[in-house]
Amino acid sequence: KVHTHRAHLHCNKRVALTFTRVQLSSSSSSLLCRTGHTVVAVCLGFILVAGILSNLLTLLIFAKFRCLWTPINLILLNISLSDVLVCVFGTPFSFAASLHGRWLIGEHGCKWYGFANSLFGIVSLVSLSVLSYERYTTVLHTSLVDISNFRKAWLCIGGSWLYSLFWTIPPLLGWSSYGPEGAGTTCSVQWHLRSPASVSYVLFLFIFCLLFPLLLMFYSYGRILVTIRRVSTARREQHILVMVLSMVSCYMLCWMPYGVMALMATFGRLGLVTPQASVVPSILAKFSTVVNPVIYVFFNNQFYRCFLAFVNCGDEPRFAEDHPTPRKNVAGFFHGSKYPSFSSSPISARNTELCSRRNERRTLWVHYTP
Repeated sequence: KVHTHRAHLHCNKRVALTFTRVQLSSSSSSLLCRTGHTVVAVCLGFILVAGILSNLLTLLIFAKFRCLWTPINLILLNISLSDVLVCVFGTPFSFAASLHGRWLIGEHGCKWYGFANSLFGIVSLVSLSVLSYERYTTVLHTSLVDISNFRKAWLCIGGSWLYSLFWTIPPLLGWSSYGPEGAGTTCSVQWHLRSPASVSYVLFLFIFCLLFPLLLMFYSYGRILVTIRRVSTARREQHILVMVLSMVSCYMLCWMPYGVMALMATFGRLGLVTPQASVVPSILAKFSTVVNPVIYVFFNNQFYRCFLAFVNCGDEPRFAEDHPTPRKNVAGFFHGSKYPSFSSSPISARNTELCSRRNERRTLWVHYTP
């Protein structure tokens, strides 16, 4: 029985390898027409340029303005880093393949592409969920937040990379595999394989790298909304609700179609997911590299003011308000000056001092700024 089981696994591996080589050697013209490849190339070209520019701009602004150097902002920095790595080490290969209508860099290049995109993508997904939980901790447990302690942020960042490596290395070692997907111009996990190893890997990957981060985001942002309703005005509450819905909706729009497509290809009947149908979820997942800096960074009031100062070649902006926030907005829950920020980071006394050295007033008012 053991010998038969090993022979069966070896046979499955040979079949998968043969299928991969045949798919890579074909022109893929039968999978997608020339017009289809052109449309995909245009979309990938836009994602490549916009993703690199927006994320590099984010990294440059973080590097220039010290008032943005807070522990929770390091998580945003990690998201931008992983997104720009996807644009640099992954998207150019699929863009070139779409221009030529076939995969160009062979079997080993296909495995590298699948591994790199999975690694950086999962780092981004995990970091988004960690960011939501850190915001939840900041708002609901203000007295426990030490915004001068970077150790926890570095642990979260290191943990996101180790967690991603834990789930992306196994296909290189035999638990499932990386190979061509869709029209044959991109590579990913072999969703279509029906071996027990491949099916179990896809199921675990969906649960722990897509569904679990999404549930954590729902929980964290849901608790934040419930808390904000107790202490803020209707207008402020509506603004925060729009931000939360934007974050969760963009996450689901970019990643859930890809996850559902993978499950359908794995558990549905053969041929259920056509190459043409699989192209759209793949592009949406890559589009997250453009959406993330817009939703999580440029909609942040603190970062946006630094962005304007960066464009105008100005000094660091001042975040201390000239007119203090009415005391009734913070009384009863956040206890005065400990009132936290829902933006990418809470504004600490240390960072506010860095950003407003020229302000002669000595009274510090820290208020909730989405």
